[in-house]
Amino acid sequence: MSTATDPQTAARISRTIATDIAASTAQVTAAIGLLDEGATVPFIARYRKEVTGGLDDTQLRLLNDRLSYLRELEARRVTILKSIEDQGKLTDDLKRAIAGAESKSTLEDIYLPYKPKRRTKAMIARENGLEPLLEAIKADRSADPEKLAEDFITEAVPTVKDALNGARDIATEELSESADLLGKLRDFMRREALVTAKVIAGKEQEGAKFSDYFDHSEKWSDIASHRALAILRAAKEEIVTMEIAPEPEAGADRAIAMVASYLGTSTEQPGDLWLRTVARWAWRVKFAISLHIDLLGELRQRAHEDAITVFSRNLKDLLLAAPAGAKATLGLDPGIRTGVKAAVVDATGKLLETATLYPFQPKMDVRGAEAKIIDLVTRHGVGLIAIGNGTASRETEKLVGETLKLLPPGVKAPTKVVVSEAGASVYSASELAAQEFPDLDVSLRGAVSIARRLQDPLAELVKITPESIGVGQYQHDVDQRRLSQALEAVVEDAVNAVGVDLNMASAPLLAQVAGLGPSLAQSIVTHRDIHGAFPSRKALLKVSGLGPKAFEQCAGFLRIREGDEPLDASSVHPEAYDVAREIVKACGRDMREIMGNPTALKGLRAEQFVTGDFGLPTVRDIFTELEKPGRDPRPEFKTATFTDGVEDIKDLKPGMRLEGTVTNVAAFGAFVDIGVHQDGLVHVSQLADRFVKDPHEVVKAGDIVSVRVTEVDIPRKRIGLSMRKEDGAQDRGQQDKSKQDRSAQQPRGNAGGKGGYGGKPRGGNASKPRASESQGAFGAALLDAMKKKR
Repeated sequence: MSTATDPQTAARISRTIATDIAASTAQVTAAIGLLDEGATVPFIARYRKEVTGGLDDTQLRLLNDRLSYLRELEARRVTILKSIEDQGKLTDDLKRAIAGAESKSTLEDIYLPYKPKRRTKAMIARENGLEPLLEAIKADRSADPEKLAEDFITEAVPTVKDALNGARDIATEELSESADLLGKLRDFMRREALVTAKVIAGKEQEGAKFSDYFDHSEKWSDIASHRALAILRAAKEEIVTMEIAPEPEAGADRAIAMVASYLGTSTEQPGDLWLRTVARWAWRVKFAISLHIDLLGELRQRAHEDAITVFSRNLKDLLLAAPAGAKATLGLDPGIRTGVKAAVVDATGKLLETATLYPFQPKMDVRGAEAKIIDLVTRHGVGLIAIGNGTASRETEKLVGETLKLLPPGVKAPTKVVVSEAGASVYSASELAAQEFPDLDVSLRGAVSIARRLQDPLAELVKITPESIGVGQYQHDVDQRRLSQALEAVVEDAVNAVGVDLNMASAPLLAQVAGLGPSLAQSIVTHRDIHGAFPSRKALLKVSGLGPKAFEQCAGFLRIREGDEPLDASSVHPEAYDVAREIVKACGRDMREIMGNPTALKGLRAEQFVTGDFGLPTVRDIFTELEKPGRDPRPEFKTATFTDGVEDIKDLKPGMRLEGTVTNVAAFGAFVDIGVHQDGLVHVSQLADRFVKDPHEVVKAGDIVSVRVTEVDIPRKRIGLSMRKEDGAQDRGQQDKSKQDRSAQQPRGNAGGKGGYGGKPRGGNASKPRASESQGAFGAALLDAMKKKR
């Protein structure tokens, strides 16, 4: 019987997960059943609240992760039990120990003495008859070990030293295979170990970006993830040596004493003195090395998880940023020599017209550019102008501002907004863009993307690999498979939280809907192109390959405006339409009159409509949907206003008050675009007039914030900002607190190196990644996250 179906094993897994996610065992068991049946996390969280007792998507994601780990643990437990049983060494005590192991590392510690291994020094010593020598030394501590060893000299063991070394090898192996000692030493190291980095002689200049870690030491248990990742990268690039060990003298002595205690060395007799040298040897050649490897792995995993969490939270904030709305939009991709690329899309995102403007050097055709912008705005009824924030962004914004003053009387001036163009060039050169605009120049496709991402960031950003969006922390260094899984979950949750317009959505957006994927999404678009708009959700069942299970998972997240069925515009699932109709019937009014009218349901109680199939949580959700059908959970659209005359880092002065947009949130602070082509850093100590442990408590990507300039370092392109109301001493303190976080603020492609984090320069091609950066393991992981469904 598999671990997934064995009732006792399944019950144990459910109990463990219930503790981890603060839920009941019954809730966990129910959720696992749904997941095993093929249900998706968004579907379970939204439409199976009664079954799971209201577990939310965060709990369900953690449950899913822990379920995979624990099932792997159980499978390994079965394998180990069988291996030891086949060896004829499985005792009741050993069976209990294996059954009680709660982690993979503990399980492997127990298995170590029984694990098939290559020929060791201890094996050779046993073959040479030296095990009795070790037992003799342990039995009579008053005897001189060298004297005892004389009786064991043979042709294979020619000297006393060889005999004692063989006994030492046997003792060392026995110690290293003690699960109890390994566990205690590992816990000791987790408490006491230091992470130490030292620069390799002659690498000072080559590794200048890591100078903060040339002589660095801090406790393993306390080191922040971004500092750990910086040291790990510096060690990988052979700039520093990295060690994880207890304090050199006192700490190491305590560790050796723990090893010696397992040999019972309590006196100063010759046998005990020799055994203490064995303990010292075992620590140096076995435990110190193996525990360094173990703690290095744990540190790497911990830092990776923290970095992935930062990336995921920032990505979610960007995907759920406020949409400007369905308005005709002019997208401008600024450029100097090559011109400003312009593209107009209608309210649905359909491309209407493109143009290239040359208001800057060398052509300086300002009048022609102004005339073209006025023409595009008036002919297409443009309501929004999206300006990319790369090269010549502020100059283009100024041009647009002056041009809008020249609009003919009666023409309403559109709203101009500076938006991030990160990733637009990657989309432009993608296969998807080529399919969408086969006859459009690559440079003009970027302007289309800029326009669309202002209308609806979520719908456009799902087409772009998150690598190109630039919200990660050492993203190139982390576990790519785990990163891909986490980002895939973020994209899926964001898309399904908002809902998707079935008759307007692109294939990449539809692919992220629960129950669908790239293949079914393309089938839906193909069916729509051939047969026209879907009149109802039910019509989805006519799509080739889309069966009842996929329909059950996806239907509630798809919206149809002005269709045959009014409820199709809401998040009410088709399976619950009868309940919704009963509620409407009780009002005595038409469905379309009730939907969107909060007062229509007054006097009705959700409890009245509970049935055997649909409990109170679902009925309450239906009430909410009828009051505000298809409501968008994203915030109201707002824009930052950049200060006139502050367009370059050279224009900044300490003390200036500016408005900006949060572009990235790290463990050590937040990066803010203040309109000078270079993000500034608000260190965590400067985010508020109180202690802030996690920057996400205060800000998220996309927030509009007011900041004060505290520091300007033009040569290194570093800008220090503060959101505190206080100043003076606090600002000076920031420079000290953020010293070791500065290595993460370097511009991409400069001192920060590949995978550098934050501080992206806003000029030249800095926001457009090098081709090599889009191709590696990270690029593949992120492409999987956006394009591949589980």
